[in-house]
Amino acid sequence: MFVLLLIFVVALIGFGFLNPMWWVAAGVLIFGLAHFGRGGSGRRSHGGDPDYRDYRDYRDQQDRWARRYSRQRRSRWNRQDSRDRRDHDHRR
Repeated sequence: MFVLLLIFVVALIGFGFLNPMWWVAAGVLIFGLAHFGRGGSGRRSHGGDPDYRDYRDYRDQQDRWARRYSRQRRSRWNRQDSRDRRDHDHRR
């Protein structure tokens, strides 16, 4: 199907040398193909959108790292918090 659309675009560009309106038609077709994907409807579901999947995978990885490092460094953060509280109390 994509090959037929590609041939159609090339034919429209060729006809554009006879009448520039064909170039406009080819441009609209190219825009439609780029914007909506190879003949798709233009509506994207979140499950099938590769950009959303990449984002979701990235977000999940960040959550895993945050949980991992929050467990490992919790005691250090508690020590720093207690030091900060102690320093704040001493300034009063």
